[in-house]
Amino acid sequence: MVKLIHTLADHDDDVNCCAFSSSLLATCSLDKTIRLYSLSDFSELPHSPLKFHTYAVHCCCFSPSGHILASCSTDGTTALWDTQNGQTLAVMGQPSGSPVRVCRFSPDSTCLVSGAADGTVVLWNAQSYKLYRCASVKDGSLVACAFSPNGNLFVTGSSCGDLTLWDDKMRCLHSEKAHDLGITCCDFSSQPVSGGEQGLQFFRLASCGQDCQIKIWVISFTHTLGFELKYKSTLSGHCAPVLTCAFSHDGQMLVSGSVDKSVIVYDTNTENILHTLTQHTRYVTTCAFAPNILLLATGSMDKTVNIWQFDLETLCQARIAEDQPKQFTEDWSEDDVSNWLCAQGLKDLVGIFKMNNIDGRELLNLTKESLTDDLKIESLGLRSKVLRKIEELRTKIKTLSSGIPDEFICPITRELMKDPVIASDGYSYEKEAMENWISKKKRTSPMTNLVLPSVVLIPNRTLKMAIDRWLETHQK
Repeated sequence: MVKLIHTLADHDDDVNCCAFSSSLLATCSLDKTIRLYSLSDFSELPHSPLKFHTYAVHCCCFSPSGHILASCSTDGTTALWDTQNGQTLAVMGQPSGSPVRVCRFSPDSTCLVSGAADGTVVLWNAQSYKLYRCASVKDGSLVACAFSPNGNLFVTGSSCGDLTLWDDKMRCLHSEKAHDLGITCCDFSSQPVSGGEQGLQFFRLASCGQDCQIKIWVISFTHTLGFELKYKSTLSGHCAPVLTCAFSHDGQMLVSGSVDKSVIVYDTNTENILHTLTQHTRYVTTCAFAPNILLLATGSMDKTVNIWQFDLETLCQARIAEDQPKQFTEDWSEDDVSNWLCAQGLKDLVGIFKMNNIDGRELLNLTKESLTDDLKIESLGLRSKVLRKIEELRTKIKTLSSGIPDEFICPITRELMKDPVIASDGYSYEKEAMENWISKKKRTSPMTNLVLPSVVLIPNRTLKMAIDRWLETHQK
């Protein structure tokens, strides 16, 4: 289901961080350098390594578009690089001059956060490279940071174990002791989850620490009550401090790396362990998922970065098996149909469907005529909504039965992509569908509903090759 496909061994010292864009992998190290690799063949770019920092480089991250790379160092600076030519765009010095341990771009690329060993956190304007706001945590070094998917808030983690929530104006919203012996990393799941109440949003956050634990948190937001951080669960598996954690781009998996030299991949829905990878020979310090293809990078004090590839077909089948009761609609009971109606906002029809003994099989066979003549649903709007929702179910069943990995399906058309392109939101779409979306809609992402930083579409050749290989195997 997952296999090691490449090992990078170009750094001369511990690898501290790795990060993906849609086409590149960046790694940084105690050896003071940042290296860039192409995802097409993992060859190092001609302008790599990037050299500027005078001490260890602790963290690196791409802007959402992938055109800019940020790196931060013990030398007290955060540098911005042009990924296309390796040129330095800006160097931003931490006001205190303290070693910078972490940096992160906001989802809309307008801001960059840098956190330092003295507890200072700076919000930079990523366009003008000017300092926007500065604050500090009460104790410890800042070693972790993550933005919520909508960019309205970010979280920092300290060596004293505190998780602190900040809004986009740098106001401290909440602080809580999360890990007794200190936090090492934190990450948001990529997609916000809508709640039942109007205006309610939930965000899933993972944190890890020196206490050998990975904790899952839920951050909720309402316009009336503000933000709230709630502990949800603790994931087991590691027997030593956990140094890094990261969600997959679709939020379905969580990976962690530890002092015990292992990498563990979890299913975020069931919280079960999917894989334990043990190829590194020293502490695992960093891990990251690629945004568009199922690749995982893990870095270690053994000076290497391992690239792992997931078996798309096996992964797809595993997810189908996990969700079988929900996805095999023809096997639904009448109660399952009632629950489905409520979830679709059709609660008023539950009584009518129960009276007519509509189970899953009957649901899929409903037509405009049967809704009108047999179920006596008079409202044209209601009939249209029911038929639309049923058609969505049929499409989903068709996709599942075809065995097409979901990663190959366009989020707009829900069909197998022929000419996939990467939009500036980091997701891949069928080229024609995305072009139509941009021409007819506002400049918003079909997946996140956030404003697209750019309308430029980049061909996703890696994904196209994976689709072509799948077609050769399955449609002979």
